[in-house]
Amino acid sequence: MRFGQQLKSSLVKDWIFYYISYDDLKAGLRKHHAWDAKAEQEFVQKLESELDKVYTFQKVKSEEIVRRIKASEKEVNDVVAKVDRNNPMGTDSPLEDDFELLEEDLSDIIADVHDLAKFTQLNYTGFQKIIKKHDKTTRWALKPVFAARLKRKPFFQDNYDKFIVKLSKLYDIVRTRGNPIKGDSAAGGKQQNFVRQTTKYWVHPDNITELKLIVLKHLPVLVFNPNKEFQMDDSAITSIYYDNTKTWELYEGRLKKTEGAEAIRLRWYGGMSSDTIFVERKTHREDWTGEESVKARFKLKEKNVNAYLRGELTPEKIFEKERKEKKRPEKDIASDEQLAREIQYRVLTRDLVPVTRSFYHRTAFQLPGDARVRISLDTELSMVREDNLDGRRRAGDNWRRTDIGVDWPFSQLQPQDIERFPYAVLEVKLQTAAGQEPPEWIRELTASHLVEAVPKFSKYIHGTATLNPKRIDLLPYWAPQMDVDIRKPVSHKFGIERPGASNDISTSGNLDDDSDEEDDPIASLPGVDGNEDDDRIRQLREARDAMEQHNMDQNRNYGTLDGDQGPNALDVEERIAAQPIATNDYPIYDSDSEEDEDLEEARRVGGWHYAQKFVQHHVRQAGETLGSIAWAIIPRPRPTQVESGGFQLGVPSWKQPGEIKKFKAPKGKRIHVPVRVEPKVQLATERTFLSWLEFSILLGSIAATLLNFGDSITLAAAWAFTVVACCALFYSAFLFLWRVRMIRKRRAVKYHDKWGPSLLCLGLLAAVGISFGYRFGKGGYEGGIRG
Repeated sequence: MRFGQQLKSSLVKDWIFYYISYDDLKAGLRKHHAWDAKAEQEFVQKLESELDKVYTFQKVKSEEIVRRIKASEKEVNDVVAKVDRNNPMGTDSPLEDDFELLEEDLSDIIADVHDLAKFTQLNYTGFQKIIKKHDKTTRWALKPVFAARLKRKPFFQDNYDKFIVKLSKLYDIVRTRGNPIKGDSAAGGKQQNFVRQTTKYWVHPDNITELKLIVLKHLPVLVFNPNKEFQMDDSAITSIYYDNTKTWELYEGRLKKTEGAEAIRLRWYGGMSSDTIFVERKTHREDWTGEESVKARFKLKEKNVNAYLRGELTPEKIFEKERKEKKRPEKDIASDEQLAREIQYRVLTRDLVPVTRSFYHRTAFQLPGDARVRISLDTELSMVREDNLDGRRRAGDNWRRTDIGVDWPFSQLQPQDIERFPYAVLEVKLQTAAGQEPPEWIRELTASHLVEAVPKFSKYIHGTATLNPKRIDLLPYWAPQMDVDIRKPVSHKFGIERPGASNDISTSGNLDDDSDEEDDPIASLPGVDGNEDDDRIRQLREARDAMEQHNMDQNRNYGTLDGDQGPNALDVEERIAAQPIATNDYPIYDSDSEEDEDLEEARRVGGWHYAQKFVQHHVRQAGETLGSIAWAIIPRPRPTQVESGGFQLGVPSWKQPGEIKKFKAPKGKRIHVPVRVEPKVQLATERTFLSWLEFSILLGSIAATLLNFGDSITLAAAWAFTVVACCALFYSAFLFLWRVRMIRKRRAVKYHDKWGPSLLCLGLLAAVGISFGYRFGKGGYEGGIRG
């Protein structure tokens, strides 16, 4: 959708006169045939006026929201005080009406915050686009100059987290009628009978504020110190991950999710002045083990971290003071001491050094004391290098670098030292009783257009792979998708609504489409320019818009996602199923083959081993090329190819951009796709091999029995069955060994055998045919002699 259309369809009607006059600014660019200093001055004055209008409205509206929140806070406190004095709560209580009015008022404020955030987003995008259009059309560079003016009136830099924290607290009090839920230790069923489920999602920056406002209406923001005024630094979380830079064993273990894989990190909350450092170890456990993945940690003073990591400070010394004070049970102290001893041993014996730092601001939503539903949203996520692999001693002799703190976006760092993640990361943790469904609003949220599911996403894995492109060859499965826009059209009615009103507008469309009226075919018609009669241009564009609307209606009739959802709209799975069958069957992720990896390894070794692998590789390639040529020229039935566009055969083209795509790993890299491996997979492979083996023995027994007859006919049949039995035996053994190797390496390959059973049936048919052929041939010849 063009930005001008997106702006018109997404703006708040009551604020229509305060948005950027995008169409007027575009008309100003077409007003002059020759762009000169006077035209530039007129355009800049108009642009300054629009910036001042937007900035002033945003500032006034923000101050209005602050006043409304303060007024609501006073009203909420007054009503809660009445409840405490009289305790008359109930459905017929006169105070119930007061709470309903307060809830309605807070919902209206939440909608105002949402609309103001969208207002800011749309106008900032509008200014960026009109400046880009100006520079492209006039060849006068205005972007650097206007960037400085934007910084003087930074309407787009307002932070809404303070609003969200206060609104969350007030809304929770009103929703619970003055009795905020403190949680129940037995909630969610018995502790041995619950199921934990954790899923991670990406959230586009355009949807972050809306997502927070939706969640706070169901869960309060978790504030660890409610008596302290909220500061952005309070939500900052920084972690430093350790690994062996020669083997990257911790990276690969966490990426492949091998049993017992560990991650060791040092974490602190808030700014660099924080004196408490948490030393943590995360251990992955496979589901089939029946154990949960474990995260264990202990506290350490910042001044003692260097001595601990060098082995100079023993775990006994760390907990010596705590033992004397006896503020914790001895059992807990001994457990932490054992953890400290194990982590220190691993750091020293495995040569673990700091490699990657992750930084983000976290907003957590959870009922205090109740872990059944926990939602966390990490924003401003950045990964920073902590290693010394390129000869630069970033931290010196210290355990962490000190040239950065919580001053995101860390503009002082060189580009190769930082990866600024483009999305926020949403993590949904559910702890429900066995057989119990998660809350309905959670299901709606995770199925909405606001989030993109990315299972097993890891900040450490992404940062390490991105910051070390020449050292890391195994990439996570999401790495090739980073350039795909995750914004999606609205799938169902879900979002922020004002009391008594419905919002049918979404601004989640792609605002980065540069196609605008400058590429409009009407504007490029002969005789039509900025000085032409406005009525003629309007008539032409109305005719074009009517045609586009007709096409959109046709698309809706066919169940596409263009425009609004029709009653027969297809979901993602149905759209994928309706795609024409591809001529080549490939997975969505394509990495270098295992043979290429072996050849690269042999190249590093050199010698005769490399020569042998080199010859084998090229012989195999030649064979595959000849095989593909032969397969292409062999006459056989071929499917009819349906054109991708048009409705000639009643098949609409409903493929969405970025929805179905084959991702290719960069040269020399491999993509690791998570593969679930359980013991029953190995056992199933063994059972399959034993079934083939049993069948081969049965055929061999038949062949041995036929040899006892002794004539030429049975001899031919015995040979045929023997050949089939041997082929089946060798084929099954090769397939078994290949499957075992792929399972051990956790490769995402096709384990299904689509050729073996068919070839076996053909072999049996040939063996039986030889037997009958010899028998009938022999009988026919003897009959002819007797005649």
